[in-house]
Amino acid sequence: MRMLRTGALLTATALIGVAITGCAEGTGSDRPQIVVTTNILGDVVENVVGDAAEVTTLMKPNADPHSFEISAQEAARMDAADLLVTNGLGLEEGLQRHIDRTASAGVPTLVAGDVIDVLPYTSEDAGGADDPHFWTDPARVVDVIDALESALLDIDGIDVEQIRANADDYLAELAELDEEMSAAFAEIPADRRALVTNHHVFGYLADRFGFRLVGAVIPGGTTLAAPSAADLRDLTDAIDEACVRTIFAESSQPDRLIQVLASEAGIEVDVVELFTESLTEPGEGAHTYLTMMRANTERIADGLNP
Repeated sequence: MRMLRTGALLTATALIGVAITGCAEGTGSDRPQIVVTTNILGDVVENVVGDAAEVTTLMKPNADPHSFEISAQEAARMDAADLLVTNGLGLEEGLQRHIDRTASAGVPTLVAGDVIDVLPYTSEDAGGADDPHFWTDPARVVDVIDALESALLDIDGIDVEQIRANADDYLAELAELDEEMSAAFAEIPADRRALVTNHHVFGYLADRFGFRLVGAVIPGGTTLAAPSAADLRDLTDAIDEACVRTIFAESSQPDRLIQVLASEAGIEVDVVELFTESLTEPGEGAHTYLTMMRANTERIADGLNP
């Protein structure tokens, strides 16, 4: 009797295994596989792809794109991707070796930084390096979507009509966002259009919408750097000279440094949190690129208007 039970158990286990295997193989396995490094790009790609492919975004919400790491399973997904989408321009510092490996292996790769009009960092301490934070200008995201659409249409078996329709829909949403940002920023007086942040993020936004970048608490282009006492003194002088009364801290970093700066400046300075390099979890204010940009626009306008 025990042998019969054991045999029945083995048979049932085998059947369950077959069912699980079949389910795993059927979950997206017949669709192209798209892997995206950052969650901001991931949201953009998901809007354009829709159901035409399976999209895997490597960077988790509220993570730092300069330093986040991935698992061995995620690295394997990169190797097997039909298309890898990266930000480029030195943003994904902790992921670069994996990106280099997949590129060497011949995985089709779209580097967003290769398809936009790139700006250098405005700060001297960045040594003229390219600024990777292009998404603060929606017009440059349009350029990325155009390149993405072309790359997706080259993938065998993808739903061409769905990709084209999704891309058109999302471009229309970006155009609406751009109009909203232009209108909101136009209300800010010229003598108050100065941005101070705890990290150089808004160069593209400043270039597009006519802001002055007074400085940043963290020098250079990476959140892995730290300011010196001289950096803080120089920035304090710049803030005082520009009569700035609102400074902005990014949500992915603690605001301790920027609070220290406010104290060092010896003036009343409001500290306003912005969403900059990462999307958030749903319900935290910036779970999509569009909501992130609208939240930042409102906070910048509120912070700088009289």
